[in-house]
Amino acid sequence: MDIQTPDRLVRLAVDLVNTHSRTPEQLTTPADVREFLLEHGEADPIELDEGDLVAVREVRERIRPVFHADPAAAARTLNELLAEYAVRPYLSDHDGSPWHLHVAKPEATWAEWLAATTALGLSSFAAGHGFGAVGVCAAVDCERVYVNPAERRPRRFCSPTCSSRTRVASYRARRAEG
Repeated sequence: MDIQTPDRLVRLAVDLVNTHSRTPEQLTTPADVREFLLEHGEADPIELDEGDLVAVREVRERIRPVFHADPAAAARTLNELLAEYAVRPYLSDHDGSPWHLHVAKPEATWAEWLAATTALGLSSFAAGHGFGAVGVCAAVDCERVYVNPAERRPRRFCSPTCSSRTRVASYRARRAEG
């Protein structure tokens, strides 16, 4: 349970929220959460139970509003998560791993670690890029979230696929009218 780079923290937050949008729930078992953590650079052993699954889903739903909210509400949410879960950062080389930074208490559950880590990542991102760079896909049938660090390229969609589908639907609707 370590922190490596700011980009990793933001990607972790985005990907966690996107485990459940209009698509089917992706975190249905503790094994799904384990796989999610492994895909995001965490190392075994990762032991989870049903309680961990519920707690991780609760963290996800507490983070989700950051992408939907106005800046003041998003900041309040992140500050609440940081106050509740984060601790003063400290260096660790546990289990023979290279030195790395922790922001959750040493005995934190995976859900507590995700809350502290994703709140720190999103807070750092918003401080550097503003909350205008944090958003929800504008496609009608999509609720996926994204971050956009590019200063001069406003972004409205989570992916080129959603952007293309929206443009095609708009084109077809205009043709049907005319």
